[in-house]
Amino acid sequence: MQKRPLRFLLACTAVFILAGIEQAAAAWEPTKAVEIIVPFVPGGASDQMARTMQGIIEKYKFVKTPIVVTNKPAASGGEAMLDIQASAGDPHKLLTTSSGIYMTPLSTKLPVNWKDFTPVAMVAQDEFVLWVNANSPWKTTKDFVAAAKAAATPMRFGGAGAKREDELLVFASGQAGGFKSAYIPYGGGAEASTQLAGNHIEANTNNPSEEIANWRAGLSRPLCVYSSKRMGYTDKVTATQSWSDIPTCPTEGLNATYQMLRGLFMPGKVTADQQAFYVDLLKKVTDTPEWKDYVARSALLPDFRSGKDFVDFLTTDEKKHIDLMNAAGMIAK
Repeated sequence: MQKRPLRFLLACTAVFILAGIEQAAAAWEPTKAVEIIVPFVPGGASDQMARTMQGIIEKYKFVKTPIVVTNKPAASGGEAMLDIQASAGDPHKLLTTSSGIYMTPLSTKLPVNWKDFTPVAMVAQDEFVLWVNANSPWKTTKDFVAAAKAAATPMRFGGAGAKREDELLVFASGQAGGFKSAYIPYGGGAEASTQLAGNHIEANTNNPSEEIANWRAGLSRPLCVYSSKRMGYTDKVTATQSWSDIPTCPTEGLNATYQMLRGLFMPGKVTADQQAFYVDLLKKVTDTPEWKDYVARSALLPDFRSGKDFVDFLTTDEKKHIDLMNAAGMIAK
C-alpha cells in the first residue's frame, strides 16, 4: 500500500480540527421570525419595553430573522401565558412579563406557573408612585393620608386592571396609612392617567412611564415613590422637579414599598443553547445606549439577572406576592 505523504496527513488533520472548531462555535440561532408576546394592551409599559427591544435588535442586526411584537391582553395576560405554555419546545417565542407572572394564575386559578416556562433574564424593575391631580389640595403624602382618613367615602384609586399590581399596592397603602379606598380597574395605566387628569378619581399608583406625560403637562402631581430609596434620575422632568426630587413613601409616613420585575421568558422544554442565545441577546440589548436612554426616560431601576440569580429572585418574589395577595383576599379559592 502506498503511504500518504506526511504533509497530506497533517493537512487533513488541520481540516478536521478546523471543522470541529467551526461546529463548536456554530451555536444555535433563530431560523424564523421571533415573536415577542406582550400580555398587555398596546401602548402600555410592557409594550413600550418590547418595542424598544425590537427596535434595538433590528438597528444593530443582533438577530438575522425578523422580530415581531404581538399583544395578547385577554384574561389579564392569561391568554399570553397559556400561549407560551402550549408552545413548549418552540425557541422562537418570548414572553415579556411583570409580577402578573404570579398574580394572574393566583387570582384566576389559571392552570399555569412561571416554572412551566424557561426564565431568560430580568432586565429592570419598575418603580411605582402615588399620584394625585395637579389641582388637588394635597401637596404632600401626609396631606393625602390625613384627607383619606377623614373622608366620608373611600378615596377612589384608579389602576391598570383588576387584581394586578396597582390594586395590590392600593390595598397596601390603605393598610399602611389606616384609610379606606375604592379601587377602580381600567384598561391600562394610560387610561388610569387620563381619569386622574380629568379629576374622575382622587389618585393612582402608576409607574413613571405611564404618568410622565401628564406630569410634564402639569395635570398630575407625584407625592411619593413606593421605595426605600429615592430614584436616581436627576434631570428635570418638569420645570422644577426631577424623579429624584420625589420623596419615598416610608419617609413621608406611608410605610409601603413595591417594585415590579420586568423580564422575559421562553416556553418550557427548550435547549440550553437556545436559552443561552436569548440571555446573550438581552445582554447585548441592555448594553446599548438606546436601552440606557429608554431606562432613564422610563425611570426604571436597572437590574439585569439571568440564570440562578434570576430564578432565586423569582422564587422570593413569588412568595412575597402570595403573602400580599393572601392579606388582600385576592387569591382565588
